[in-house]
Amino acid sequence: MTPEPSRKPAGPGARHRVVVLAMDGLLPFELGIPQRIFGKARGADGRRLYDIVTCSIRPPGPVETDADFAVLIGNGPEALATADTVVVPASHELGPVYEDGVLTPELAAALALIRPGTRLVSICTGGYVLAAAGFLDGRPATTHWYHAEHFQRLFPKVRVDADVLFVDDGDVLTSAGVAAGIDLCLHLVRRDHGTAVANDVARRTVVPPHRDGGQAQYIQRPVPEQQAAGTTAARAWALARLHEPIQLRDMARQEAMSVRTFTRRFREEVGVSPGQWLTRQRVERARHLLESTDLSIDQIAHDAGFGTAQSMRQHLQGALGVTPTAYRRTFRSGGATPAAPQRHP
Repeated sequence: MTPEPSRKPAGPGARHRVVVLAMDGLLPFELGIPQRIFGKARGADGRRLYDIVTCSIRPPGPVETDADFAVLIGNGPEALATADTVVVPASHELGPVYEDGVLTPELAAALALIRPGTRLVSICTGGYVLAAAGFLDGRPATTHWYHAEHFQRLFPKVRVDADVLFVDDGDVLTSAGVAAGIDLCLHLVRRDHGTAVANDVARRTVVPPHRDGGQAQYIQRPVPEQQAAGTTAARAWALARLHEPIQLRDMARQEAMSVRTFTRRFREEVGVSPGQWLTRQRVERARHLLESTDLSIDQIAHDAGFGTAQSMRQHLQGALGVTPTAYRRTFRSGGATPAAPQRHP
């Protein structure tokens, strides 16, 4: 089963409806992520941008968690039929979904209520539910790094990327473990309503609006006995002068390292190469300027460090699937950016 492209809520002023599916064995932290992130999103006039509803696969009642308490869920599975976006957090009691890759009859019946065109989102091992339902067949996806190999064996049709924090494949999005659900939900707010709204939510939640690197930085590996300084100072130095040409040797010099040592250390800490990181920061700077200023495309290309409008156009097209002009038109008018498949380390 592959859902159709996502749609906007019907009717003027209608809010996007997010329905969160609570299953037995759920992690309370992950259950609360959509409520916190989407619930804090506000428009310029202060109005809430999302309605968030939590439901279970059974009639209203208690749902067990992996902690020493249960949560009382006031909505049954019929709420799934009202969703514009469905979020499936992780559960430690997935049973045959985790063991055999098949849905229970109860879960299958609940998922069947989801309307075509609904955007689907999973947090951590919630991706097992989407995969067992067939929503991830032939698609890129991620899950917690600890379960990635098992996930790939169980669902060979899924293109698993265990290195990233989340994968945006348009109408189906999957996140890595636990707190990566925050990254994904912030990304959705950014995709739906722009950087300014997402940054405001991040500030209110006291989390970074965008985390560098992927899951690789959180996987425990043997480390050298002698630890040298990191690359934080070089990144701060580069961010302060994105509008200038920045050479790898210049960044390495900030940490008094050879280029080779700096490149290796940078990738270990951030999860991507210095060049990839610089490009991402410049894309984010360009997005901010396109949304929040009336500067010309040429000036933004200069201020973001791309040099020319053509270079910026190529990078934004590759990263976002849209041109700078189309991006500005979309976000300056308060709409949502066209979704393009993305992987976010």
